[in-house]
Amino acid sequence: MFDKMTTDELVSPLDEHNRKLVANAHPSGWINPEPTGRYNLVVIGGGTAGLVTAVGAAGLGAKVALIEKHLMGGDCLNVGCVPSKALIRASRAAAQVRGADACGVKVPDGVSVDFPAVMERLRRLRAEISANDSAARYKSLGVDVFIGQGRFARSDTIAVGGKTLRFAKAVIATGARAVTLPIPGLKESGALTNETVFSLTELPKRLLVIGAGPIGVEMAQAFARLGSRVTLFEAMHGFLTREDQDAAEIVRKALDRDKVEFMCCVDIEGVERSSGVSKVRFKSKHGSSGAQEFDAILVGVGRAPNVEGLGLDDVGVAYDRTGVKVDDHLRTTNPKIYAAGDICLAPKFTHTADFAARIVIQNALFFGRKRFSALTIPWCTYTDPEIAHVGLYGKEALDKGFKVRTFVQKMEEVDRAILDGETEGFVKVLVEHGTDKILGATIVASHAGDLISEISVAMHNGVGLAGIGATIHPYPTQAEAIRRLGDAYNRTRLTSFVKSVLEKILKWSR
Repeated sequence: MFDKMTTDELVSPLDEHNRKLVANAHPSGWINPEPTGRYNLVVIGGGTAGLVTAVGAAGLGAKVALIEKHLMGGDCLNVGCVPSKALIRASRAAAQVRGADACGVKVPDGVSVDFPAVMERLRRLRAEISANDSAARYKSLGVDVFIGQGRFARSDTIAVGGKTLRFAKAVIATGARAVTLPIPGLKESGALTNETVFSLTELPKRLLVIGAGPIGVEMAQAFARLGSRVTLFEAMHGFLTREDQDAAEIVRKALDRDKVEFMCCVDIEGVERSSGVSKVRFKSKHGSSGAQEFDAILVGVGRAPNVEGLGLDDVGVAYDRTGVKVDDHLRTTNPKIYAAGDICLAPKFTHTADFAARIVIQNALFFGRKRFSALTIPWCTYTDPEIAHVGLYGKEALDKGFKVRTFVQKMEEVDRAILDGETEGFVKVLVEHGTDKILGATIVASHAGDLISEISVAMHNGVGLAGIGATIHPYPTQAEAIRRLGDAYNRTRLTSFVKSVLEKILKWSR
């Protein structure tokens, strides 16, 4: 038997799309297999890290068990990347229609957003994608799938649903969850998180978003474009403080144009809910204070690791409030047990979990020595324009002792960006002074998340900025901005001495 969870507890509303999602991700009639013999690998957690580990190991011939107590696919499929990008796509469509007049396209009746239809599309697409992560699919790929709460019973066994699974190696991939804030009345107000916001069927007229990090900023802009009056509170000073501040300022101005009211250095003193309205009392370090009324509150301030109920203390696996402790090979303090994904890694991205899982497979099963620190990890915040980054920021590079040279190409000088009407942003690349070695890059553009991959590939394969400049790019594309930086680097090699030598050669050859 596995943990009893009704479909209403897993997803809402329970329409045909969410029933399809549940049928794939948490099938009600699922019968856990009978364990036979020892597994090469037992994985706890069916999110990205767990799924990639399980299917990758099984594909190489390992005997693998996968345990998931909630929904297969984890945060990414159910409450993260997939639904958020569906919502963002709808909001971007609304913004594009509103801006169509700039292209000479008239929309006489204006923009009308059907929010229930937006959310129905989100649920439909999520349900379609869920087949890729379904329990049935992973069973067909040779993985023994167990639905239920897994717990370490001994250093070589895991208990789940009344069954005992023996293992040679195990992987903890239980992920993380949205954190709550100790604000009086916030919980009682029914505050939303990324785990509940995608269950909305009515658009909040007045929405408070708490936290100006990636989640908060993405959702603030999306809901504003869909028609909510959005206020964004940040307790610290600044906006997208982790990012290059030139880049963050461009996005802040974009949110301002979308009529998002932003306030930083705000302490929320309490929330009172009455007659469907939340009254929020706050004080700003900049002097302003007062109270505002909102129809809904969305908290987007970070993640907490899912370490509870696993029996980690019983098997000598160290952890703290940041998650399970691992070394650079992703091995925990118990040499038989590894971890991957949000449960143990600071970069909490689906693509990071994917590649961490590949490291675990090699190290746990094949005596590999792959290191997490060797990965080149890009990321993107999916605002409009997007911010994407890879490698070091300027201050980080200087702190590490590098002498840095910075090259910047503004999108307003790139023909395709001009033609697209997407001139906000830039490409900024840092190289080690005296070489073309790329140390890091930030891109602000409408499709920065796509553009950053070219620089990630170059960095991973040791291709410098000169090599990018020597590579033909199709014209006109926005990626030409990256190629132009290669040209800019090459021009720095034309010193006065080199130029004088070339002039003498050319004069002699006339």
